[in-house]
Amino acid sequence: MLLNMKDLLSVARAHNFAVPAYNISSSMLLRGALEAAEEAQAPVIIAIHPDELAFVGTAFVQMALAAAIDATVPVVVHLDHGSSMQQIMTAIRAGFTSVMIDASELPLEENIAACREVTTLAHLVNISVEGELGTIGELDEEAEAGAEEVIFVKPEEVKHFIDATQVDTLAVSIGTSHGLYPKDMKPEIRLDLLRDIRAIVDTPLVLHGGSGNPDEEIAQAVALGINKINISADMKSAFYRKAREVLADPILREPSSIYPECIAAMKVVCRQKFDLFSTTGKAALY
Repeated sequence: MLLNMKDLLSVARAHNFAVPAYNISSSMLLRGALEAAEEAQAPVIIAIHPDELAFVGTAFVQMALAAAIDATVPVVVHLDHGSSMQQIMTAIRAGFTSVMIDASELPLEENIAACREVTTLAHLVNISVEGELGTIGELDEEAEAGAEEVIFVKPEEVKHFIDATQVDTLAVSIGTSHGLYPKDMKPEIRLDLLRDIRAIVDTPLVLHGGSGNPDEEIAQAVALGINKINISADMKSAFYRKAREVLADPILREPSSIYPECIAAMKVVCRQKFDLFSTTGKAALY
């Protein structure tokens, strides 16, 4: 069941749960995310970053869209962290049902102008738009690009931003970073900021970089009003840890021999996220 983000997250907002957005850059990862969602009877977001899209090509998007249409659970195909109108247009032409325009490192009014340009265009063709306020950090060289310094969102800017841009959902910087946290670094979500923001607006809110934070913090963030959480490092790490184990056998060369165990390992992480975000079983609400 293919949906746009507005329709998907309006249900999550009404019923106070979050939907995971899994960054997908191969057919095996796509299969794992959708199988896990079907097994959990949970809505799911297939997120593709521009760097990932450059790697897999737009033909991969057609495969993802076809799989989403065939799925028995709600699925959004979403462009993650688009940074230019060219990337947004490529995604719209490819059939994405949701796009993110990330102009968060620009001054506020320039960020608003960039987002408003995208919403004006995307909403004409029923494509949802995600914006971002504040900046998300970057923890390792394999992570999505982020800012060198995390800039926390200012709650007083949120309503102005949403009213001016008409974005359907908003990523807020409250202390997370892309990638895996080093062992000596303690991640901490600013739940006080989230409470302040949620008291001001009812728009679905997004948490980027949700792989490394403690489960109890993530659960609290969901309870306080986060409705979409981006997951990449956790599930990809599980997939490729198992791949390294499987490939210790020098005889193996067929994908059908190598990847099933990797997909199964990834699905364990995905199922845990569905449970943690209170998404399991929520497909019945659509």
